[in-house]
Amino acid sequence: MTLENRTLLITGINRGLGRHLAEQVLEAGGRVAGTARNPNSLQALQARHGDRLRLFSLDLTDSEQITSVVNEAFSTFSLIDAVISNAAYSLLGAAEEVEPKQIRHLLETNLVGSILLARAALPYFRRQGGGRLIQISSSSGHAGLAGLSLYCASKWGIEGFYESLGQEVEPFGIQTTLVEPGAIRTDFGTTGVVSEPLEAYQGTPAHQFRHLADFQAPGDPSKMARAILDTLEGPAPTRLVLGQDAYQMIHHGMSSRLVRLELEGAVPTDHEPVTL
Repeated sequence: MTLENRTLLITGINRGLGRHLAEQVLEAGGRVAGTARNPNSLQALQARHGDRLRLFSLDLTDSEQITSVVNEAFSTFSLIDAVISNAAYSLLGAAEEVEPKQIRHLLETNLVGSILLARAALPYFRRQGGGRLIQISSSSGHAGLAGLSLYCASKWGIEGFYESLGQEVEPFGIQTTLVEPGAIRTDFGTTGVVSEPLEAYQGTPAHQFRHLADFQAPGDPSKMARAILDTLEGPAPTRLVLGQDAYQMIHHGMSSRLVRLELEGAVPTDHEPVTL
C-alpha cells in the first residue's frame, strides 16, 4: 500500500518533523488528520490539499479534547492506518531551576498526553483489526542529560509505556514503533521553555545547553520523515533509531548501564529457602 492510499492522524503538524510528515503524506496523495494548538497557522496547507487534510485544535494537556479529536478524526475518515504521536516540547534547566507548574505541564504534554492519545485510538484499531501507533521519542529516552532532566524523564517514561503497550496490543494486530531521533535541524530547541537560571549552577553541566544558539543539528527532518513513513510498507520495527548521533548516544547509555550492572550485580534479598 502506497502513501496515496494511507490515512494518518499526526499531532503537532504546524512545524518541525510533524510538518514534514504531514506534507510528505499529502504530497503523495494520502490523507491527514492533523493537529496543532493553533490550526489557523495551517490555512495555506489546507488550501493546497483540500479535504485530504482535516485540521484539529489539540492541547495535549486536555484529556477530553484528546478523546474528542480522535473520535472525530476516525469518524471523518472512517479508517485510519496509523497514529503518529509527534507533538512535544523541551524544558531546559536543572531540576532545581524549573518550576513545579513547568514540570507538570511538560509531563502532561509529552508523557500523559501521548499515553492518552494512544489509549483513545486503541478501540478503533481493535475494531479495524489492526493499525499502527508511532510515537516520536528521542535518543534522550535512553541517556540522561544534565540540564534536560525533565525532558529526559518524559521520554524515558514514554519508552517504558510503549515497550509494555506493544505487548498488550499485539494480539489485536496493532503494531507499535518508538522513533528515536538524534538532534534535528528544526526550531524545536529554540521553541522550548527555558527556566530561570540559578547562580549556583553557572559553569556546571546543567548549563551546557544554554550556550548552543549556533549549534547546527545534523538531523535532516525531511529524511527522518521519509524514514518513518517508509516503515508503513512492512512489519513495524519496535524501535527506529534516526541518525548516527542518536545511535552513539543510545549505545553509550545502554552499554554504560550494562557495565555498571555487571560490576555491581544485585544485592541478594530473596527469602531463604524453607527446609523441611
